[in-house]
Amino acid sequence: MPARIAAAQLLHGVLHDEKMISELVDTKDGPLKDLPPSARARAQSLALSTLRNLAPLDIVIDQFLNKSPPLKVRNALRLAACEMLIDGIAPHAAVDAAVRLVRNTKKLQHLSGLTNAVARRVAEHGPEIWAEMDPQELPDWLGKPIERAYGEEALHGIEAAHAKGAPLDLTLRKKDDTEKLAAELEAEILPNGSLRLQKPGQVSAMAGYDDGLWWVQDAAAAMPAQLLGSVKGLRVLDLCAAPGGKTMQLAAGGAEVTAVDISKDRLVRVSENLKRTKLTAKIIASDIVRWSPDEEFDMILLDAPCSATGTIRRHPDLPFGKSGDLKPILRLQQKLLARAYDWLKPGGKIVYCTCSLLPAEGEEQIVKFLQTHDDAKQLPASTNLPDLPQEWIGDDGGLRLRPDFWADRGGMDGFYATIIEKANLSE
Repeated sequence: MPARIAAAQLLHGVLHDEKMISELVDTKDGPLKDLPPSARARAQSLALSTLRNLAPLDIVIDQFLNKSPPLKVRNALRLAACEMLIDGIAPHAAVDAAVRLVRNTKKLQHLSGLTNAVARRVAEHGPEIWAEMDPQELPDWLGKPIERAYGEEALHGIEAAHAKGAPLDLTLRKKDDTEKLAAELEAEILPNGSLRLQKPGQVSAMAGYDDGLWWVQDAAAAMPAQLLGSVKGLRVLDLCAAPGGKTMQLAAGGAEVTAVDISKDRLVRVSENLKRTKLTAKIIASDIVRWSPDEEFDMILLDAPCSATGTIRRHPDLPFGKSGDLKPILRLQQKLLARAYDWLKPGGKIVYCTCSLLPAEGEEQIVKFLQTHDDAKQLPASTNLPDLPQEWIGDDGGLRLRPDFWADRGGMDGFYATIIEKANLSE
């Protein structure tokens, strides 16, 4: 019950208080306080799975309701339906848990009988209805621009990928360890060199963790740094660096890395991961709108703040807490890219990337940037990633990744990444 109570509180925080799961999890007095690791993991997993399938679950539940109950009652039913229809939990346990959740709130105790009746009918008739359900649709503010950009079939593929969630991807410190670790972890070797585990278990208990042989990083998130090619011996600036996956990629490639992020708390995690993987980088906590380096860099990687709409497989709460107003983030992206470009040596290269599915935060930003920077030249993403499917390369030569790519392997995060070279006018 403690995990289920926490999951119900997480749902309420997202759907009533319009907060993100990450915010609720990180709060000291939040729903997960005092829970052991296993219960914390279960609470998050159950809440995220419920959010990932909220609309289809509601369709099933509504078959057995005459009118919509209070939110906390509906959430109890949603959790029970998720446990029974998705997780395969025994009906008696899921039904009993829903009833106890409702009884925990004095003002709702009179609805415990209704909860019991509806949950039992979901247990009896729900599986047949569930089998006919389509994946949860994206809200209009996100679904419509995705459909305009990629087409209706791609939109449905992306929604299907979101419903399935995400496997665990690892980036290796050394390529030489790939075959050995893949065998030990029973992992698939992806074409870009990442390892993929469909059912990983506890990350810190996996082979190679204590030795720092790898770190968790979605395969799509690993590709922007790969666009830079060889970074050995070069001064490289990693902007908006936390949680540090790209920082470690660059350091493992032999670069002299400076990693900058506005969040001191998130940089603590970067430092811990660098220590675990026996890699080094200079860490700076600062707002890059105000920060400036002492000298120029050979290469720069800017993982710009964005809507994060490419990460819904992992963060299904995101559509519930976001809106369609991109103007502030678009202005910030433009400002950061222009500032970062000024810190690049003539002849140097910069990668601009966002974990967004929206062209406004990717391709369209680069069009605007190139119009105001005569010495900037966009290079083809295929130069250092030659084996990518052609459909992943946009008309501008940039890398456009979507959750419906590698669908048979478990998909990937949505990303846009492109590499720009600064002309050396002295040559």
